[in-house]
Amino acid sequence: MGQDLSADGFTPRDRAKYRRKVQRCLDTLGRMLTDGGFSFPRRHIGLEVELNLVDDAMRPSMTNQEVLDALDNPSFTTELSQHNIELNVPPRPLAGDSAIALERDLRDYLASAAEKARASNARLAMIGILPTLTHDHFDQKWLTNSTRYTMLNDQIFAARGEDVTLSLDGAELAGHAPERLRTHSESILPEAACTSLQLHLQVAPEEFAAHWNAAQCLAGVQVAIGANSPFLLGKALWHETRIPLFLQATDTRPEELKNQGVRPRVWFGERWITSIFDLFEENVRYFPGLLPETDEEDPVDTLDSGQAPKLAELRLHNGTVWRWNRPVYDLVAGKPHLRIENRVLPAGPTVLDMMANAAFFYGAQRALAEAERPLWTRMSFQAAEENLYAGARNGFDAQLYWPGIGWIPPDELTLRVLLPLAYGGLRTADVSEESINRYLGVIEQRCLAKRNGASWQREAVELAQRHGCDRDAALARMFSRYLTLAATEQPVHTWPVD
Repeated sequence: MGQDLSADGFTPRDRAKYRRKVQRCLDTLGRMLTDGGFSFPRRHIGLEVELNLVDDAMRPSMTNQEVLDALDNPSFTTELSQHNIELNVPPRPLAGDSAIALERDLRDYLASAAEKARASNARLAMIGILPTLTHDHFDQKWLTNSTRYTMLNDQIFAARGEDVTLSLDGAELAGHAPERLRTHSESILPEAACTSLQLHLQVAPEEFAAHWNAAQCLAGVQVAIGANSPFLLGKALWHETRIPLFLQATDTRPEELKNQGVRPRVWFGERWITSIFDLFEENVRYFPGLLPETDEEDPVDTLDSGQAPKLAELRLHNGTVWRWNRPVYDLVAGKPHLRIENRVLPAGPTVLDMMANAAFFYGAQRALAEAERPLWTRMSFQAAEENLYAGARNGFDAQLYWPGIGWIPPDELTLRVLLPLAYGGLRTADVSEESINRYLGVIEQRCLAKRNGASWQREAVELAQRHGCDRDAALARMFSRYLTLAATEQPVHTWPVD
């Protein structure tokens, strides 16, 4: 979630100063894009995984600080709730066998975290939404002890002026009528229910727009074939319930502002872009600052002195606009670079599944970005957005729109069109054949089986209920089995339901 903040409150003067600084940062970024100077030695990738801690009863374990203290590793950080931690794997080049090395490193990190969690009587769980969460886990007392999280909670509620409303209609489960969830929360902790896999790709400024547009085109199929979040508060909802839940949990708009068309802070966007500047400019134009903390640096003076500015206010502001494909400006060793942060995927079910999802995204994104005739010149932005929600709601049962084909199921679209593109994109990026075949082979078999984490969970719960379990018992039984199978590191499409 980023840097911690001062515990002092914000005044109207603070907000006015922050707005001016954000605009000055934006102007400075515009100069940097015009003048060049961004670092792009190699195409680097990075990965973040949000993790859950659970106890022996499969319920959230509020022990993140104990586990982090025991780990004493800067790659692991806090997240919003006390049952969450986040792993940030160091970036590396995409080419060669880097993906296989990343898989190995990821397993090592998680094994270390699992060992420290056991000492706190907890287990690690990689899943999009914990199926055993209850409304009690959304109590504000479970916020991680951090000024940033407390202030973010307070500022969202101050902007909204009322409790968070959660309102979702589910996808049909085993022939039963679709289930509905209607509830309220007095904190933003429903956001902490959403644990994700976040993929980073460093790109050159002149290539950013094509890669971002390509990522937007892929979002619907990504979430459809990678869904892993079908249950919330005991209800069978969307195959990837994270998508609507995250939007609702951080929504600063009361109903009246929604009706006026005010944009949500969890946002797909509204147009194809021609520059990364378009996205930052939209952020500044549409969204007021939630955490108006200012830095002493004058970015213009820093740039004039020949150094790269931090653009602290612009980066902080960007961290409170939760685009599904987020632009990132960052500094490494004083050198600025640009990244796309892909945020549509859930965590889990296994390391191999996540690496397969990553390889599919990086390969297909590159192929689409470098195509002679860009896909987004033949596809409306609204169609790409509708694909995201259709894929999240229905998973493999969705119908997605694709130019030149029309409406098509995500498994067929992947097998016929996107897997060949992903193979070609990874080869162009000089990824080893061993890596390509290992990871894209998982995607191929998942689509042939039409089984992802969400479909497995739904089938397992339905089977447990047929055997006499009530919903709560079925969820606990399914989740225990999920963790056992995940520990085998066999990809989810091979998991038996019984």
